[in-house]
Amino acid sequence: MKAALIQLNSSDDPDENLAVTQSLVAEAAGAGADFVLTPEVTNCVSADRTRQQKVLHPEMTDPTLAGLQAQARDLGIWLLIGSLALKTEDADGRFANRSFLMSPEGRIVARYDKIHMFDVQVSETETYRESAGYRPGTTSVLAQTPIGCIGMTVCYDIRFPHLYRQLARGGAQILTVPSAFSPVTGAAHWETLLRARAIETGCYVLAPAQTGQHGSVSAKRRETFGHSLAVGPWGDILADGGTEPGIVYVDVDLSEVTKARQRIPSLDATTEFDGP
Repeated sequence: MKAALIQLNSSDDPDENLAVTQSLVAEAAGAGADFVLTPEVTNCVSADRTRQQKVLHPEMTDPTLAGLQAQARDLGIWLLIGSLALKTEDADGRFANRSFLMSPEGRIVARYDKIHMFDVQVSETETYRESAGYRPGTTSVLAQTPIGCIGMTVCYDIRFPHLYRQLARGGAQILTVPSAFSPVTGAAHWETLLRARAIETGCYVLAPAQTGQHGSVSAKRRETFGHSLAVGPWGDILADGGTEPGIVYVDVDLSEVTKARQRIPSLDATTEFDGP
């Protein structure tokens, strides 16, 4: 299987972002990709909640979801929308950070709401409180598909290895980690965390990312790390997207998952430590 990781520099204009994303999805499919993946918050990168309330939609009426769903059907590809920022019916007005997996028929076969919220103080000048604007998900998601068993996660989830072990022990062969990683934490931890999750589970890890300075209608701007990565089941880097928007391709051979797990059968361990 040929997979394509799309690296975006999304703004806070969903219509603009959809046009760019669809162009890259079409390019990837034209290059022979069977499975195309986009990053976290494909539709809108914004730190401005007022702007988000203005431009975001619920799932049922979201133009990005509808447009990419139709494109997956027209191109006959498997498509992971890394995540969309979506309005919910929550009384507190928080959004969902939701990943979608679509079949070549354009059918949504799995949804996953990001579980772990990015509530951190990276430095004296860089603080994130994702939970202020987004509600956390509560359920891990495995998708059984003809291209493999896919464990769906999003960005900050990567720091919680128990989630990935659970997905792998449930049958995952491919782990998806669409992201909008901070430049500071990205430079320090991105590659190490992704390689660790691959090594621990014997899975392919596919992590399409947002990159660069995100131009904004509002005064609030964000910067993301880029470096979309594909990691093999033995922990080797198979592709790196660098820092420019574009596409990186990787061949996925699920027999390598079996080989890695036979060499290091750590998932077979029956003893689990639950604390003191």
